[in-house]
Amino acid sequence: MYQKGIQGWIKHFDFLLLDVLMLNVSVFLSILIASGGRHSVRLSQEISKYLIIVNAIAIAAALLLHTYKNILRRGYYKELVSVIKYVLSVFLVVVLYIFAIENNSSNIIKNILYFTAAIFFVLSYFVRLFYKKFLRYQLSKKEGTPLLLVTTSDIVRSVLDTLDNEELGVVNVVGIVIADKDMTGEEIKGRPVVANKDEAAEYVCRRWIDEVFVNIHDDKYYPKKLINEFETMGLAIHERLANREKMEEKHQLVERLGAYTVLTTTINYASPMQLFAKRLFDIIGGFVGCVGTLLLFIIVAPMIYVKSPGPVFFKQTRVGKNGKKFKLYKFRTMHLDAEERKKELMAENRVSDGMMFKLDFDPRIIGSKKLSDGRVKKGLGGWLRALSIDEAPQFFNVLKGDMSLVGTRPPTVDEWEKYELHHRARLAIKPGITGMWQISGRSKITDFEQVVKLDTRYIREWSILLDIKILFKTVFAVLRRDGSM
Repeated sequence: MYQKGIQGWIKHFDFLLLDVLMLNVSVFLSILIASGGRHSVRLSQEISKYLIIVNAIAIAAALLLHTYKNILRRGYYKELVSVIKYVLSVFLVVVLYIFAIENNSSNIIKNILYFTAAIFFVLSYFVRLFYKKFLRYQLSKKEGTPLLLVTTSDIVRSVLDTLDNEELGVVNVVGIVIADKDMTGEEIKGRPVVANKDEAAEYVCRRWIDEVFVNIHDDKYYPKKLINEFETMGLAIHERLANREKMEEKHQLVERLGAYTVLTTTINYASPMQLFAKRLFDIIGGFVGCVGTLLLFIIVAPMIYVKSPGPVFFKQTRVGKNGKKFKLYKFRTMHLDAEERKKELMAENRVSDGMMFKLDFDPRIIGSKKLSDGRVKKGLGGWLRALSIDEAPQFFNVLKGDMSLVGTRPPTVDEWEKYELHHRARLAIKPGITGMWQISGRSKITDFEQVVKLDTRYIREWSILLDIKILFKTVFAVLRRDGSM
């Protein structure tokens, strides 16, 4: 799920809060100076009335004058000019108010106002500079979003220079594709050329790439087929605004990527507030789930160890959002040699294309037996899986941020390596403990293409309400043991 950039004044809400704080500090210092450290209750009441007015004017002026636009790109001189304009605007309005509307104000109030303007100017300017330096330092430590650059050989260096000079530090070019010639294996400004335009889609399908930036100025080299393949994979694609057609069933928005204005095409996007709500939902659910898992551990761990001595937990490398690998945790329901025996059992896989691994009877499950009449007897491992208790440790993955409560099923590495381009679309969002697939039949679904359709539908239609609906349906599906094996 692509995160839409924060737009408007809220993008620099932190600077607005800092300015308001400095304004109030300035008022406090001005009172001490103007009154010699002594002031009456009446003076305090008067100041309180003006303080509300001054704060309201300061906030309104900041929003109307777009004071914080491009603030991180401004140098010392431009910042000085910006602060002067802002402070003058605020206090001209305040002076007009005091002398035109409240002309009976005492001289001490007017003196406090003058001192406030001078102190606020100094504090605002130097605090902004210090805070910008702090932000740049913090951003310099972040790697940024893994991004693939698609461009041509004649402008690749200038594009990299522009992206590298971006002070926001949010662009992390991890690979380059040259559209007009094959330069695979070469290095440009420390970045590898990872593929030509014919092999780029296959490269991306097997790597952790979050977004693609296409900067092509010559229509002759515009890689339309490659871009269509990226869109099929569910990647977020940023293109410089030129010769772009409307993509059906895709979300498109105009935004900024560093110094460039781009058209971003994505399977779906969420605002920062929506993603914050989803993450908060995950943290609360993950914490509650971890507490429940700890209680289950007290009961389940001895049972697993007695039936099959060894580790109680099973961990496995899975592939998460946009190809990022992570360790997934479960209660162990299989014998220790389960992974080695998997190859022997591939012929019995119910999913014919091998994109998932499902058996009618899995002899690797702890306590599982096939009776002489052909019936399967579930042992401890079978019951843990039927009741989805084995999935409980994944709440720890949710708390870590590798997974979400609701998402898509995370594939194993060997499944992921078999993916075709359109399969990768299901990796456009964090994997989940539950999702469309789980409430639509789970193990009853043996057609992987149907799983992909369900997951893609979830990503296209995602909302917090949909997550809540899926969670409720999951509870009923687990109680009824729908699709469990």
